[in-house]
Amino acid sequence: MTVELAYQEMGRGEPVVILHGLFGSKRNWGAVAKALAGRFRVFALDLRNHGDSPWVDGMSYAELAGDVEAFLRAHAITPATVIGHSMGGKTAMTLALTRPELIKRLVVVDIAPAPTRKGLGPLVDAMAEVPLIECDTRQDVDAHLAAAVPDARVRQFLMQNLTRENGQYRWRINLAALDAGMADIVDFPAAHQPPVCCYPGPARFIAGGASDYVQPRHTAEIQRLFPKARLTHVPGAGHWLHAEAEGAFLREVRGFLEET
Repeated sequence: MTVELAYQEMGRGEPVVILHGLFGSKRNWGAVAKALAGRFRVFALDLRNHGDSPWVDGMSYAELAGDVEAFLRAHAITPATVIGHSMGGKTAMTLALTRPELIKRLVVVDIAPAPTRKGLGPLVDAMAEVPLIECDTRQDVDAHLAAAVPDARVRQFLMQNLTRENGQYRWRINLAALDAGMADIVDFPAAHQPPVCCYPGPARFIAGGASDYVQPRHTAEIQRLFPKARLTHVPGAGHWLHAEAEGAFLREVRGFLEET
């Protein structure tokens, strides 16, 4: 069963849909969406169990892609360009492989069409173990996270999911659903059950030069499933390259949109 996704819309023109990654939200993509809105009608979505979208059971890519398909059809914006980062990239790839007629162009950001080897479950555990009822400030939350998440940049990213209601902090993401669905989140079904066909449209894979999410061993699978794909790297950027190297990332995206 699909859910109605929360979104932010800006700009006019050809539709571009942005899908965030795990622990992310439409808010993380505000600067990129604003930059693209000068030429496109941009929709930044909150995927299920994230941001302002509903909390439900199930985090398979078939379910995530189904939600996005329902959104595209409800807003009559097919075919659309879809930009997906990490988990959102796998969602975008799944939709492109199963409903290629809905996708005009595909941009996949720092993720490969393969299972992800990184263990992300400990981040869910770290967030769940924070005694939010005892935290009076964001600094208190940061201090509780620090032992399990030593990288301050990662902690700040996770803490973008903090919200406060009636004086009490809570997480804006459904940690229980993410924990239960982690095996699905790190997997990629097409790696085990390849689709009958591939996605025939133009595709651009943009990886961070300092990230290890996209490896040389993934190139053959990218070319098999997305034969018109081109892989580029943003030098020095990590996994969140759209934030770490926004200018270079936007140049890559704009160049792809203009040439196709």
